[in-house]
Amino acid sequence: MVEGARVRLRGWQQVAVALGSAVGALVDPRRADLIAALGETTGKPAFERVLERMRRNSEGKEILLDRPRVISSSVGHAWDLPENTFGAAYAKFMGSRNFSPDDRPPVRFMETEELAYVAMRAREVHDFWHTLFGLPTNLIGESALKVIEFEQMLLPMCFLSVIGGTARFNDKQRSLFYTHYFPWAVQAGMKSTDLMCVYYEKHFHEDLEVVRRRWGIIPAPSVHTYLGIGNKFPIFNCHELTMTRFIQLKKVDGGAGKSPPAVLVLHGCYGGYMRDLPG
Repeated sequence: MVEGARVRLRGWQQVAVALGSAVGALVDPRRADLIAALGETTGKPAFERVLERMRRNSEGKEILLDRPRVISSSVGHAWDLPENTFGAAYAKFMGSRNFSPDDRPPVRFMETEELAYVAMRAREVHDFWHTLFGLPTNLIGESALKVIEFEQMLLPMCFLSVIGGTARFNDKQRSLFYTHYFPWAVQAGMKSTDLMCVYYEKHFHEDLEVVRRRWGIIPAPSVHTYLGIGNKFPIFNCHELTMTRFIQLKKVDGGAGKSPPAVLVLHGCYGGYMRDLPG
């Protein structure tokens, strides 16, 4: 069972919570509870699609049956694993930042226990994705991961917060992000497996590079790697991109349930939040 009392909202109440959460998250992007509420109140169709994908996938079905939680009592053994393993890399990521897997806010606005678990799982695997893609938790790193999260789950809050998210970049960050990190994130999100159908905890003992290859993970290169390469992917200014143009670009990927190139990025998207605001 997913901890936390859930609240059943009527239609107008859901809209009110979504709007209030959106405004509050724009004012203070550190408010993980508001970001979570926004994701839940606007993300039911997206979570339903993720749930159906998990039901059709053997490992996804196992996750739904076991309902593992990413909490200290269940992932603490990662700190004792050999240095080359995925689990050790995750432990290093968390320990070096003094993060705790127990800090995620509970799910409150999902109607069923199963959807509540999917929403919680999406929230809790966020740091696994940070580890696998080699992304920092600063403003640019979180934003790059949001592109991947959007392609994987299509959560609509990515649309609702895009203007406020990109407005938080300074000129240097904006240039770096759209020139380097955004094209990489588009490619990484397209090439990776369905990451919501991975039972990460059962792969802690495996070599990090082995699981990256198996799951189609392209780690984020350093900025220096990009120098002189040029852009291989189209770059869109979020302030200029219209919804019509986005719909034209959006396609469904052959039943896999994921979107090809996601052209919008949102800072503070579901699952993560601004933990290290500087650059």
